[in-house]
Amino acid sequence: MAAQGTLPGTLRQLSTLGGCTHPIRLDGHRTEYDVDTTTGEIGAVLDHLDSTDLPAGQLLVRCNNRRTTRCPACAEVYRRDTFHLITAGLRGGKGTPGQVAAHPRVFATFTAPGFGPVHNRRTDGRPCRCGDHHDQDDEALGTPLNPDTYDYEAAVLWNAHAGQLWRRFSTYLRREVAKRAGLSQRMLRDHARVSFAKVAEYQKRGAVHFHAVIRLDGPGGGDTPPPPWATAELLTDAIESAATKVRVDGPVIDGRAHTFTFGRQLDVRTIKSADFNDGQELTERVVAAYIAKYATKGAETATGALDRQLKFAAELAQLDISDHARRLVRTAWALGARKSLEHLRLRAWAHMLGFRGHFSTKSRRYSTTLGALRDARTEWRHAQAAANKPSTETTYLLAHWVFAGTGLSPTEAWLAASLEPAPGTEGEPTRG
Repeated sequence: MAAQGTLPGTLRQLSTLGGCTHPIRLDGHRTEYDVDTTTGEIGAVLDHLDSTDLPAGQLLVRCNNRRTTRCPACAEVYRRDTFHLITAGLRGGKGTPGQVAAHPRVFATFTAPGFGPVHNRRTDGRPCRCGDHHDQDDEALGTPLNPDTYDYEAAVLWNAHAGQLWRRFSTYLRREVAKRAGLSQRMLRDHARVSFAKVAEYQKRGAVHFHAVIRLDGPGGGDTPPPPWATAELLTDAIESAATKVRVDGPVIDGRAHTFTFGRQLDVRTIKSADFNDGQELTERVVAAYIAKYATKGAETATGALDRQLKFAAELAQLDISDHARRLVRTAWALGARKSLEHLRLRAWAHMLGFRGHFSTKSRRYSTTLGALRDARTEWRHAQAAANKPSTETTYLLAHWVFAGTGLSPTEAWLAASLEPAPGTEGEPTRG
């Protein structure tokens, strides 16, 4: 590479990836033409880029994978974006009015039910059921005390229905809020709205649970103040009632009917807007940081499972994963072969232990979107690039790119590891 005189160019190209370790490689070209604003005719070529002329031989673009295990740099961008999305719904900004900070807001955690006793660390100082005091990093944590009696089938199916359970909960929650306000569910829309943003996290036992910011607004969403009866206490009571009542009927397998509910461990805490005080108050920043952290993690970080899809069940024998994770994946794979469960696509999501929902979701009126944050960042980069080019009133862009693979060559990976990202490529926070 150095002998061909492409080393400096390769370094420049790699630096634009912002530290992405698994970029997408594209073959093709892009041509920018000047356009006559009077006649509309296409004129001279202003800029031309051909992948074969690039030092790496192809155009390299960021993978934008949210998983830390797949690409730490792109996952960090996703984490920052999620942090700003959550913060906007708590403090305002990014198009969300600052008055949302005065609306009733809580931070709630919804867990899965039990599928059998597992090794754990008790908060009261007593030993685990196995008789041991487990260290925080003990690999036994979350694994069944008796794998042969652990309900792996129900555990996988609960994950597969967790998204549906949350959607039904959001309906129940509005119903419970309306009941406490003395309104019908239809009338509630004229007085208040429930907004939320949530993220899914895997417990060590491999079951998904949800962390959510839930907010009460006026009828126009965050733009309007909530009615006087809308309090954090009313919202908390409504959440607890809805979480207890909601259930989803699942499949009948070999004569066994499955019904899915949330676990008994429900935690709902009011979010304080005051400054952090000796760890006693739950601040907006603490909540946003907590949710954003889990937005970049999947089953692989909790159970040692996989961070990509399986093609064949035989691959499991070659993978260095825990016995508990292996049994969860095998169970998902086996259930996926049943015709009656094909709608759950359990084989495609076996590496996720059955969960196929989005890791971070929000209601429409909670705040900005991840897409809007990405668009703002792209526009900022384009503006920076345009500042270094001759000014033209109108241009026409013609481009054609085809997928050519992923990843870096060993030499490119070695070079990339020693680089600092080029300015403007690190996923900088968008302006509010």
